[in-house]
Amino acid sequence: MATGRGWILKQHSLGIFRPLATAGSSSAKSLPAFLVIPPVEENLTVAGCSIRDSLPSEILLKILSYLDAESLLCTGCVNKSFYQLSNDNTIWLKIYSKSFLPKIKKWRAESAQESSVSLNLPELLDRESGYWKKEYILKKIAVGKADVIQVLKPINTCTGLPLKTKEAIKICGLRWMIILKDRNGKEHVLDQKDISFNETSVTVFWYDSKWPCLETLSSLQVCGVKPVLLGESKVHPKNGPWQRSLIFKYELVNLTENARMIGCDALVELYCFDQGLLVGLWKKSEIAFVMASLHYHQLVERSTLGSATMRYAAAPDKAILDDIDPEYGMHGYQLHIDIHSRGNTYMCSIFRSLFCKKGYIRNGYLRFTVISYKNTAQHLPLVGNVGFSWRTDALEGNVQNCFIMDVTLLDDSQKPFWCFSAPVNMVLSPKPSSLYQYLGPSYYLNHIDTTGKVHMELVWMEETNEYCIVNLVVYLSTQTVNNWFGTHY
Repeated sequence: MATGRGWILKQHSLGIFRPLATAGSSSAKSLPAFLVIPPVEENLTVAGCSIRDSLPSEILLKILSYLDAESLLCTGCVNKSFYQLSNDNTIWLKIYSKSFLPKIKKWRAESAQESSVSLNLPELLDRESGYWKKEYILKKIAVGKADVIQVLKPINTCTGLPLKTKEAIKICGLRWMIILKDRNGKEHVLDQKDISFNETSVTVFWYDSKWPCLETLSSLQVCGVKPVLLGESKVHPKNGPWQRSLIFKYELVNLTENARMIGCDALVELYCFDQGLLVGLWKKSEIAFVMASLHYHQLVERSTLGSATMRYAAAPDKAILDDIDPEYGMHGYQLHIDIHSRGNTYMCSIFRSLFCKKGYIRNGYLRFTVISYKNTAQHLPLVGNVGFSWRTDALEGNVQNCFIMDVTLLDDSQKPFWCFSAPVNMVLSPKPSSLYQYLGPSYYLNHIDTTGKVHMELVWMEETNEYCIVNLVVYLSTQTVNNWFGTHY
């Protein structure tokens, strides 16, 4: 394996994250696994002479003392000798003191800073090598998490979700990437190319001019990545270490058979997986683009608190004992539904006071009628030319009758009960509408997962050139409801 500065820069350009400790070192024991690499033995050479051997350690330490934390971590990845020097406690105590120790009055700041790093504090410096580097990194991670938690505290009363998710994503420098692994184990890493923030979700696109051959690929991973260290200026370092958090993983073997095709146009076919992943294929069965629709519910946690190999697992919710009304059953629910595609919103509505009577339980599902077929006052139009918009570096298009649907269902305590964001498609119904005011063709769409299902019926109105929702029903799995409320439906 190649090593040295060229290797490090190459790894960073591919999206591989710079580690902070070598395997077996004392500072590696309490660091996350993603920060640890095997030691590298080679030394940097100039004109055949080793820099490490040609300069005394004192001179090198003096040079390193002028570096910031990110540059110092990069230096530690050069080789084993530079790694040992870059662990110097005196240098890292100075960095730690500047960032975290209480600030003194301005007129005494300079002298206080000097005293914090002077050798007159042997109890602080007499630690194992790399101790203050480890403390600095762990403290930085903790401070970054605390800042994001504070931003996510305010809740949107309409959606039951954090009000400032978009701001939290920007503060922590969160991005998303995909990792395509072929059957030989080689990884192809691609950073996000485009992103669209919606009312309750974020849509991320990846496209490239040179995708690996689909037949050689075995899996696809979607990961959240964020910088481990955030500079004092709140500018995310480009050369610093980045943390990876697995969101979901899919097998790509026999993709066209294992995924569901939801639509196509003259150039691409759309294949949908669960959890909001969409793969666009050229008609020659090669990848055109990849898209992920990520719901805001616990998005920051899922994208930052997992590891490179393990998904974030939220603490299980305790059953909320609920005194179900014998006549009305479950009531006081609220639904927020958003239908959109690449910045175009076709519908965004809130439905309150939803209920389900006990007699509405059929085939293991509880039924909530949101828009009634018979109540014309509830019918809603979709605004605009409905279709799924896509683009690559060179081409773009629109697949008709497809879009992204975000659903956020709140229980009677206004807590998120069921949240998802997924690409869906409308299917032409064999039966025309029986309502006299809607004479156009009828369509329907269904979305099903382990929590429940959504059924929607629409009619195309020729007079106004728009779709109108004439029926919308939400079904919840009785097993999910029983686990949530501790009931026995």
